[in-house]
Amino acid sequence: MILTFCNKPSLFSFHRYNYHTMDIFLLALGFVFILLGIIGSFLPVLPGPITGWIGLLILHFTSVIEQDWTFLGITLAIAVIIWFLDYIIPAMGTKKYGGSKYGIYGTTLGLIFGLLFLGPLGIIIGPFAGAFLGELIYDSKDSNRALKAAIGSFVGFLFSTGIKFIVSLIYAGLYIATFWDYKADFF
Repeated sequence: MILTFCNKPSLFSFHRYNYHTMDIFLLALGFVFILLGIIGSFLPVLPGPITGWIGLLILHFTSVIEQDWTFLGITLAIAVIIWFLDYIIPAMGTKKYGGSKYGIYGTTLGLIFGLLFLGPLGIIIGPFAGAFLGELIYDSKDSNRALKAAIGSFVGFLFSTGIKFIVSLIYAGLYIATFWDYKADFF
């Protein structure tokens, strides 16, 4: 469908393919945010579920998908709750096992340094070593307490990361399922 003025295309021309091109761009951009949400489940720099939710939001901005504000509101509420719990769960694990804030900070720093120097294996080794070193800095005389607190911090970190990963995978599944229902309209 082409609308033109004065029988020749101009700045006021409207081409149907503009919608199609923008929809494909939004589809790809939304998928990038979904992938970043999954990656963000493991990295403390990116809020995984919230980033994945932005991917769902972008998908609903296409002209193909109907905007379902109830769906988007519920998934946003879940993402915000998980983001909030992400700060509480490791602290609860550390406190339950007798740790301090140094153990929590050590867990986060250990994850970052572990990823930088050990790659994917650093996701497991880094937080534990960081929590242990953080607790030793807090109280260098009691290594048993530091080990116990490091285990608590590590368990809390794994639980929190697991929840973020599961929610991000669910968001990826919702994204793919929604796209699959409307794929004929995209292509």
